[in-house]
Amino acid sequence: MNQVIGVVLRPGAPQALSGLHDVVRVAGSAEILLLDDEARDLGRPPAGVTLADGATFAARAELVVVLGGDGTLIHAAAQLRNRVIPILGVNLGRVGFLTEISVDEIPALLLRALAGELPHVDRMRLDAVVERAGKPVLSGRVLNDAVLNPQALARIAQYRVRLGGELVTTMRGDGIIVATPTGSTAYSMAAGGPILAPALQAIALTPICPHELSQRPLIVTPDAEIEISLDSDKPVFATLDGHQGTEFGHDDRLIVRRAEVCTRLLVVPGRSHFERLRTRLGWGDGNS
Repeated sequence: MNQVIGVVLRPGAPQALSGLHDVVRVAGSAEILLLDDEARDLGRPPAGVTLADGATFAARAELVVVLGGDGTLIHAAAQLRNRVIPILGVNLGRVGFLTEISVDEIPALLLRALAGELPHVDRMRLDAVVERAGKPVLSGRVLNDAVLNPQALARIAQYRVRLGGELVTTMRGDGIIVATPTGSTAYSMAAGGPILAPALQAIALTPICPHELSQRPLIVTPDAEIEISLDSDKPVFATLDGHQGTEFGHDDRLIVRRAEVCTRLLVVPGRSHFERLRTRLGWGDGNS
C-alpha cells in the first residue's frame, strides 16, 4: 500500500514551491496531499499533488512535510489534533528552531523518513479553553503556549493562578504565559522564562513584565489543571499558539490541561536540541 504524504506550505514563499517539487520527485508512488488553506496563491498544484481540506488531510496523512518556519509547523500540528503523525520540518524561516532541515536536504532525508529510518521526539501539547459563564468560547490544542496579555493600551492587570484548585499566586503585570517545553523557547523565553528540555513533562508559567520583584517564572507538573482568572476590571486578550484569540474579562477563566495527544517531530541523528539553542537562538557561545 502506498504511503500518503501530507505537505503544508508557508504562504507566499517561493522556496516552498521549489521544496514541493523536490517532495514530488522523491516521493515515487506515494500519494501527496497538499493542505489547501495554505495553497491559495499556488495556482494549479504540480502533477501528482492533490489539494485536501483540513479534515481529509488530518485523516489520511501518514507523514507530514512542513515547508516553512516554526509558525508553519505549529499550524501543521494543529491540523493533526487527534493523531500522532511524524512531521519532517524544512526551514524556510528566520530561526527554524523546530524546522531543523534545509531545502537541500529534502531528497536524502525524505527518503529516510519514508523508510522509517529517522528517529523522533514527542512534544507535549496542552488543551486550553477559555470559559465564559461556564461555557467554552475559545479552545485549542497548543504546541507552544496559551497567553493572557493586554489588547492595546499599556495597562497593568491582576491575574489569579490556581493549580489543581489550589491558589498558587496573584500577579500584577502585563500578562502571563502558560508554555510547554516546546513553547519555553518562544514567547516565554523572550519574557524571561526558563528553557525546558523538550522531553520534560512540565509546564512553565511565565509572568510578562511583573510589577512585583518577588514574581518569578514557575515550573509546575502537567498532572493538575491550571486555572487563571482576572482580578482587575479591564479586559485583556487570550491567545492560543498565536493563531486564535478572544477578549478575556473579569468573569472568564482560562483552563489548561495536558493534552492526550502529542506532536511527533522527526529529527536528524547527530543534531541536538542544545546545538540549536546555541547556533539559532544565540545561547552562550554559538561557535563552540
